Amino acid sequence: MKIQQKNKIAVFLIGFCAICFSSISAQKATETNRWKAVFDQHNVEGTFVLQNMKTGRTEVHNLKRAETRFCPASTFKIPNSLISLQCGSVKTVHDTIRWDGKDRGVADWNKDQTMESAIKVSCVWFYQKMARRTGEAKMQEWLNKIDYGNKFIGNEVDNFWLNGDIKISAIEEVLFLKKLILQQLPFDKGVQQTVKSILLTDSAKHYKVYSKTGWSTKSTPNIGWLVGWIESKNETYIFAINIDINQPKETVLRKQISYEILKQEGIIQ
Repeated sequence: MKIQQKNKIAVFLIGFCAICFSSISAQKATETNRWKAVFDQHNVEGTFVLQNMKTGRTEVHNLKRAETRFCPASTFKIPNSLISLQCGSVKTVHDTIRWDGKDRGVADWNKDQTMESAIKVSCVWFYQKMARRTGEAKMQEWLNKIDYGNKFIGNEVDNFWLNGDIKISAIEEVLFLKKLILQQLPFDKGVQQTVKSILLTDSAKHYKVYSKTGWSTKSTPNIGWLVGWIESKNETYIFAINIDINQPKETVLRKQISYEILKQEGIIQ
């Protein structure tokens, strides 16, 4: 069999398995209308997935969309961090990478970065450099190992999560994060624990939120993401939201809608 034919079959099998995986996952989710008013209030189309890790109960607003794959944008910085540390593309989250002096339009990016600082400000150039250091072969190998979305990276290793063909659904994001929280991904335990720690975004008396935003401008409308988990009242809840974004000011709704739902459910105050 020719190599080209083998590649076509491999791509087909990967796609087929991914579709089955998404469908099986969706069957375990329950669609709810409790959060519809929150989306309607903000006049936003989107989906929200919430899983209680203790009970395994998964509830979804807009199940059809929750099964639909979109470009992950900067939510991919989570697997990129794991892969970069595992492959030694950077030794620790505290190692400094020098800024090249090029102004990319975001003040917080125009400075030297560590992984710990870069993920908090979603610094694109830092993670593009990590991806180039990792290389296409290793990146593809690890995406296959962790079964991330459709696993398509194409031939632009430093751009595929922004403008390439890789896609992932909200339900798949939740399942990926669950494995990370339980340290069941095929990375060293220390690598998983380290990446979990740098995702801390909000801390209050009764809860902690670990999360990562994403904003894909590849499509019209744009797609806005917020994925993560909350440690609250000795329980852990995993969530993922994606919404249509028609203008930049709507990016704040990713967090606003999520927090309104989490408050409604009594998870945060």
